Amino acid sequence: MSVPPAPIAQWFAARDWQMHSHQRAMLDRADDPATLLIAPTGGGKTLAGFLPTLADLAQGDHAGLHTLYVSPLKALAADIRRNLTRPVAEMGLPVRVEDRTGDTSAHVKRRQRADPPHILLTTPESLALMISYEDAPRIFAGLRRVVIDEIHALAESKRGDQLMLALARLTTLCPDLRRVGLSATVEDPPALARFMAHRDHRCDILNADPGPDPDIAMLETAEAPPWSGGGGAYAIPAVLDQVRRHRTTLIFHNTRAQAEIFFHNLWLANDDALPIGIHHGSLDRAQRERVEGAMVRGELRAVVCTGSLDLGLDWGDVDLVIQVGAPKNVKRLVQRIGRANHRYNAPSKALLVPANRFEVVECLAALQAVKDRDLDGEPRGPGPRDVLCQHILIAACAGPFEADALYAEVASAGAYATLTREDFDACLEFCATGGYALRAYDQWQRLKQRPDGLWQLRDPRSPRLIRMNIGTIQDTDTLKVRMRRARGGKPLGEIEEGFAASLSPGDTFLIGGQIVRFESLREMVVEVSRDPGRTPKIATFMGTKFATSTQLSERILAILNQPDWPGLPAHIRDWLALQRSVSDMPQAGRLLIESFPHDGREHVCIYGFAGRNAMQTLGLLVTKRMEEEGLAPLGFVATDYATLIWGLEPLTDAAPIFAREALREGLESWLMGNAVMKRTFRASATIAGLIQRNSPQARKTGRQTTMSSDILYDTLVKYDPGHLLLDITRAEAMRGLVDFGRIEEMLDRINGRITLRRLSRVSPLAAPLFLEAGRVPVAGAAQERLLAEETGRLMAAAGLPG
Repeated sequence: MSVPPAPIAQWFAARDWQMHSHQRAMLDRADDPATLLIAPTGGGKTLAGFLPTLADLAQGDHAGLHTLYVSPLKALAADIRRNLTRPVAEMGLPVRVEDRTGDTSAHVKRRQRADPPHILLTTPESLALMISYEDAPRIFAGLRRVVIDEIHALAESKRGDQLMLALARLTTLCPDLRRVGLSATVEDPPALARFMAHRDHRCDILNADPGPDPDIAMLETAEAPPWSGGGGAYAIPAVLDQVRRHRTTLIFHNTRAQAEIFFHNLWLANDDALPIGIHHGSLDRAQRERVEGAMVRGELRAVVCTGSLDLGLDWGDVDLVIQVGAPKNVKRLVQRIGRANHRYNAPSKALLVPANRFEVVECLAALQAVKDRDLDGEPRGPGPRDVLCQHILIAACAGPFEADALYAEVASAGAYATLTREDFDACLEFCATGGYALRAYDQWQRLKQRPDGLWQLRDPRSPRLIRMNIGTIQDTDTLKVRMRRARGGKPLGEIEEGFAASLSPGDTFLIGGQIVRFESLREMVVEVSRDPGRTPKIATFMGTKFATSTQLSERILAILNQPDWPGLPAHIRDWLALQRSVSDMPQAGRLLIESFPHDGREHVCIYGFAGRNAMQTLGLLVTKRMEEEGLAPLGFVATDYATLIWGLEPLTDAAPIFAREALREGLESWLMGNAVMKRTFRASATIAGLIQRNSPQARKTGRQTTMSSDILYDTLVKYDPGHLLLDITRAEAMRGLVDFGRIEEMLDRINGRITLRRLSRVSPLAAPLFLEAGRVPVAGAAQERLLAEETGRLMAAAGLPG
């Protein structure tokens, strides 16, 4: 067993601390090529990741950059710098620790390139920028280790793919580079280890003692949850009572709009004037930092928040987490629970607040999954090619490259291990010419091959433009919101461009927990004034609308099919028992479809349990098939578990509607002309470098980018339908926005087994869907029939012939 250097051992002894076994193990594994450490929140995993670095640097003979720390959040990098600088100083180590993110000044970035610190804390985007410089070999010459914090969060998005391509480049520059991944929540450790490993090296998995089970339960409330909706307002008295009983409470929501609504209602009910804040990604950075600072100082009793506080920031005094709304994902719930009692071997305390009655069942399923330590996650696909295109351009910024060498380097990254040379060459060709339909335009001819076979940038001015557009985060187009003042008022945050376009002078909306009135839109800034006396609209924020995971859906179905439900409240048990008596209960291996008349319309309810995106897509496809069959659908609404369709004719035979090939053909024709594809194309084209959001002159507005990407999309569909970016776009849409894979998974699960129940009235499980917001109308022959019928009634009332 490795003995830590004297300064480190003395530092632990001075605090009467014992090293955890996984911290000692990390010292023992210091020379391993890659290690994935899975340790609970509060278990000192970040320090464990840095201990080999500190032990090495304690010798005092290393010049330049030694360890790179990569975080998914700028705030987390800054927090780790504060937390690491203190022990480094107390140990008396000759070590410089600095961070480099989008918030770092240009002056500091230039100094860091010329004289790198020993430990540099950064994000995937900033690392990609650093490897794009010609002097990258000098900057990273002495690099020994890379520590990737919260690696599970990065692995779920294209930011992780971008990071792994950057690490492949660093391994070329530094063949002995060691990799360390840190996480508290991993559903499939071997898959994550394969993701972070270099092709030529294994990645070992080190599991720390997981600690005690969390103290987690559903919040008891005086009032039952409503039948539908997602705000959780009914629980505010009980939530306030819990806030009074605890030192600091984090109140998590799944979307920013829900957080704003809840905070507003919580504040109205806060008769004791308890200090309560709000924190989410659309708020102004200064406001977020004020809330963070107040939390660190222990000045707040509660913070209403979103995923902006999910990850490893150490808030110290948080002793309760409340999740409002079903968590949708067990891994996310475990991550949020870990924010409470940030101490090793102390159970975290959390309460779940189901927003509606069906979410009571989902919350019970989540509680069981947490108890069983059964985390969920969708399998990763191959490395996305739009990110690869961006990486090729980044490589070209650093200097001429050989295609064979770059392909070998890219294929050494786990996600790109199966990349064929044909696909790589297609990406290289796209970067060089823009593709067949665009090769005549100079602006998309960015690479050229020299006589010696090396590839280089065609225009020496290109690197600046490429570097300004590095990144994979595609923000929804937003506008700044400011208080109206003569010289520019206080910034409040951002709202989506589409929401701003819907506002008229005098309209009110919520942001940062306060009601403001829209006054004007001036120079792409939304100017507002305070107006606390009116009912507000709710701003549309960028927060993701999560879909219930596959594993959680399976658990919900298992609960529904129990003989009885002793773990559920009486009103839920009665509801489910009534469903079983008048219809059937949805099952995992059979698709339940209910058909019934209601309020003069025919209705169809499909219990697919495939997640919100997939059920929304299923509604689009099934209504299209029903239109083709003459069933005259009028519209539909979708939730995570069901799709409700209403129309003029009853469904009597479901088999033709749900034929797999018919659904897939319907998807293909629907996708090509749909706004979903154009939105996906815009995101992929921006990542791949075909569209530049930023230029030395100005950042394009969302409207400008949308217009240029729509023109490009229509051009490629017409003249170059086999274009690489169209292929990428289709793959992205199928995997992401429309989630057709979940529909195919559902079809595999039921294997043609469909139960169509014809009922005389709406069923108990279908009833809450009538109260859901977001109904989608279907244009078609049914609307024409309704117009004709209304016309006939009007003419008869007027005494005229129809």
